[in-house]
Amino acid sequence: MLEKEIINFERTVLVGIITQTQSEEKLKEYLDELEFLTFTAGGEVIKRFSQKLERPNPKTFLGTGKIDEINLYIKENTISTVIFDDELSPSQQKNLSKILDCKILDRTNLILDIFAQRAETSYARTQVELAQCQYLLPRLSGMWTHLERQKGGIGLRGPGETEIETDRRIVRDRIALLKDKIKTIDKQMAVQRSNRGAMVRVALVGYTNVGKSTLMNVISKSEVFVENKLFATLDTTVRKVVIKNLPFLLSDTVGFIRKLPTQLIESFKSTLDEVREADLLLHVVDISHPDFEEHIASVNQILQDIKSNDKPTIMVFNKIDAYKHLVIEADDLITEKTTKHYTLEEWKTTWMHNVGEKNALFISATNKENFEEFREKVYEAVREIHITRFPYNKFLYPDYKDASEE
Repeated sequence: MLEKEIINFERTVLVGIITQTQSEEKLKEYLDELEFLTFTAGGEVIKRFSQKLERPNPKTFLGTGKIDEINLYIKENTISTVIFDDELSPSQQKNLSKILDCKILDRTNLILDIFAQRAETSYARTQVELAQCQYLLPRLSGMWTHLERQKGGIGLRGPGETEIETDRRIVRDRIALLKDKIKTIDKQMAVQRSNRGAMVRVALVGYTNVGKSTLMNVISKSEVFVENKLFATLDTTVRKVVIKNLPFLLSDTVGFIRKLPTQLIESFKSTLDEVREADLLLHVVDISHPDFEEHIASVNQILQDIKSNDKPTIMVFNKIDAYKHLVIEADDLITEKTTKHYTLEEWKTTWMHNVGEKNALFISATNKENFEEFREKVYEAVREIHITRFPYNKFLYPDYKDASEE
């Protein structure tokens, strides 16, 4: 008989700081996202702590009073993990571990942990392990309480080597090994990409959990893993898609996130090569998320980092079925109207209108709302690239309305 599995969520608290560059409202948004990340990783958030500081304390990140408050709360409520919203330096992590008797994680460590859970293929696992080793290397000292010299012996007398140095050497060797493994896989993937011929390549990009994989499933009629959690997709999936009679390649890539660890951008270089080599980007945005404008800015920044910000792009505003706006009552003369009060129609007249008449789409991938319009815009954009590449194929692919379904 199968036993029912009981999932024990780790009891955690979140910690963030309010600074000159990060307001209280901004911190709340970041901590909301951190809570979702914690839930995805298998943790339950019991409480949030925040402190106003000009800059983080270089030794302990927080002030002593706040640390004492957190320490007391941990002991009274059996908390097993404290998660910080910003990346901690190795010395901060070491000092905090000495004071707080529990696991200390930062945002980077948490994202790496989720990636490790989600990595399915050998390639994704190698990329994640490389990022984890690079993160771990400067932090090894905090993980050792016994730094005795290793025993010498005949032929091994002298200063010897501390355990931490041995471990650093092991981790460095592991990093070198993983980098070689990734180089080999990169070559294989480059060959795979070159074997795809001159077909037009379209890449789905966007923040994590905006519905890229759902959209991929609807367009390509395939079964890509979908879940309402962050980073459900780590491995790039490439599918051949035909709209009317026009074929092209569509790839679903890893989602981006604010404060994305640099180790991950580096180790996921090959995954991001799908974006670099794409002819057209479909930038998917979850318009029902209150911070979607910030998400767009984060994605654009990462596209700029990987030198892909100048590619033809169609903005796809997804989840219009879930979009809700705040309403100001007719007799309310105090509340100022902000972007939170905009209806979808009002949004369409803002900067979204300036993205270009052909470059903004409002759809719902799950309900297939406005899907015909989406197919038409993608067809026209792909056709334009295709006939530039193969001018003699112009007659094969007429305008969308004149083209016949295969």
